[in-house]
Parts: sequence; structure tokens; C-alpha cells
Amino acid sequence: MGDSVYKIIELVGTSSESWDRAAAVAVERAGKSLRELRIAEVTSQDLVIEDGKVKAYRTKLKVSFKFED
Repeated sequence: MGDSVYKIIELVGTSSESWDRAAAVAVERAGKSLRELRIAEVTSQDLVIEDGKVKAYRTKLKVSFKFED
């Protein structure tokens, strides 16, 4: 493996199903415009609550991808 540089960005995925699905949505969407995604680290999770019920799950991620010239 040669020398490499990776860029880290923050994403927030949302889902009406679960935190896992919210994370997957964020990674899948990022994969459409970014190449060579490497690592995703969940940094926080929260809920959107409306009328006393869970409306949405939100997962914040740090995602790294290979930085190219």
C-alpha cells in the first residue's frame, strides 16, 4: 500500500425505520457521488418526535474517502 490521503466529511442520514437504516441511507447516497468510501464512524444518533411519537431516526456519521488529485 502506497502513501494515501483521505478526506473526512460529516453526513446525517434520516429514516422512519431505524438508526441503522438512517446510516445506510447516508452511506448509499454518498456513494453515488464519492468514490472509494472507506470508513464510516457513527458520531451521534437522535430522534425527531412529533405528537409524542417517533417521527424519524437520525444518524450522524463521519465518512472517509480517498482524496485524489
